[in-house]
Amino acid sequence: MSHALKEAELAYRAKDVPVGAVVVYNGSIIGRGHNQVELMHDPTAHAEMIALTAATAHLESKWLKDCIFYVTMEPCPMCAGAIVLSRIATLVFGCYDPKMGACGTLYAIPEDKRLNHRVHVIGGVLDRECGGLVKEFFAKKRTATAAQQ
Repeated sequence: MSHALKEAELAYRAKDVPVGAVVVYNGSIIGRGHNQVELMHDPTAHAEMIALTAATAHLESKWLKDCIFYVTMEPCPMCAGAIVLSRIATLVFGCYDPKMGACGTLYAIPEDKRLNHRVHVIGGVLDRECGGLVKEFFAKKRTATAAQQ
C-alpha cells in the first residue's frame, strides 16, 4: 500500500484527486497509476484504470488472475467493474468512499455472486493515511474556491 500512497501523492501534486494504485504479481509491481482525470480531461483516467492497463500490457494478457491490486481509495463502480473483468484475485484498498464506493460501501461489485468472477476484497488498510490525503486535498480545494468568491 505504501507504493500506492506514493502514486496518490503524485496525483495530489498534480492537483488531481489523490488516488494511487499498484498491481502486484509474484511480489513485483507490474502496473502503477494515479488519478489523471484533470491532466487528461478524461473521466475514465482513474488510478485503477491506468494501473490495470499497465499490468495487462506487462503480462500481455487481459487476465490478471494471480495478481493483488492495491488502491488507496475504495474503487468506484467503473473501476470495480474493470477489476472484476480483469480477473484480479485480491483487491486491497485504503479508505472507504461514502459517495462512490463500489466495493462494500454503496455496492459490492467485486463480490457480487451474479457476476462470473469474484474478487477477494480487503478494505480499510492504512485507512487513516489514505483518507487523510483525500481530506487534505478537498479541504484545500474548498479553501481555494471560497477565496475566489
